[in-house]
Amino acid sequence: MRYITPYVLKDLKSKMVFIGGPRQVGKTTLAKAILSGHFPSGRYLNWDLDEDRRDILKKRWKSDDQLLIFDEVHKFPRWKTWLKGIYDLSPRSHSFLVTGSARLDIYRRGGDSLMGRYHYWRLHPFTLDEVPRGISRSEAFQRLMTVGGFPEPFLAGDERESRRWRRERFDRVLREDIRDLESIRNIQLLGMFLDLLRERVGSLVTLSNLASELQISPKTAQAWLEILERMYLLFAVRPYTKSLPRAVQKPPKVYFLDNGDVLAGEGERFENLVAASLLKRLHFLEDRDGYRYDLRYLRDKEGREIDFVVLKENHLEELIEVKFSDENVSKSLLYYADRLNPPKATQIVAHLKKPFDQGRIRVTDPFSYFQPDLFDGLPKS
Repeated sequence: MRYITPYVLKDLKSKMVFIGGPRQVGKTTLAKAILSGHFPSGRYLNWDLDEDRRDILKKRWKSDDQLLIFDEVHKFPRWKTWLKGIYDLSPRSHSFLVTGSARLDIYRRGGDSLMGRYHYWRLHPFTLDEVPRGISRSEAFQRLMTVGGFPEPFLAGDERESRRWRRERFDRVLREDIRDLESIRNIQLLGMFLDLLRERVGSLVTLSNLASELQISPKTAQAWLEILERMYLLFAVRPYTKSLPRAVQKPPKVYFLDNGDVLAGEGERFENLVAASLLKRLHFLEDRDGYRYDLRYLRDKEGREIDFVVLKENHLEELIEVKFSDENVSKSLLYYADRLNPPKATQIVAHLKKPFDQGRIRVTDPFSYFQPDLFDGLPKS
């Protein structure tokens, strides 16, 4: 059972539920598991299948189907109006679950015809706080650091097959999803841009330098970065500067949702793993509780840097520093913990024998920090 399952089940009692996220993250598998495990009757309909598409357009299903799942229905040009009509006119005995790729998240923002009729959940790959049963922590960490957290390569644990799977996934996202959504002429050049970012994980990414290297304009580089973010391939972490006179506006840092995408050393891979786990947690909290969360980094004019700053409704919640093996508390973390007085200050060390506290700073290992309790039980009221 994936981590959002109990929350989706609760929301289905009152509204439609949309599940979005990156391609091949397990949305369809989750939807079918919900249908088979929790509803005596129902129907799964996939817009990409000719027979199902005809049934969708003709609204052809049984009156006693308790759950109707529409997969990839956002590819239908009038899908929002169609779905609104179905939802408003259907008997309350029907529940509706809508799943789709990253494009579902984009298309749902294109108008408010469905406003108030659905809850939206984002599904992420496996991370430090979601490990399938039967896999030890040490084995999970090894797989997350090598093949990444997407279900197929993670569960297989085969690095060669993972590389083949990743190449095919990149190709489908670039040549199908992005081609259908964006007017980009040179997909091959976009692929080169993506590869350059894979080598710069955790570093400041100066888009003008990448643009010069690829002989494109900085404006194009910025647009491409935003497109890759919308496709759930990567995410940018931008600087935190509020109330910090010595802070400076810096370029973003770039991380990948799938740790296997990173083309860098162990330290960078671990930092990316923490970043992806943090983003997953913040998205979960947003989708569950409705607050706005942001993930930032901090760097001042003297070069003092904090890897991650967690904001809740623009208020500082936590400072987080990431180390692969160094147990010594970061001087930058000590400096900012004293001056900013955050509710929490944490240093996460990949290989740490025992967690300890130094003043107001907690030094801990990744599995102790990313306890799965957040995902357990029922949603908060």
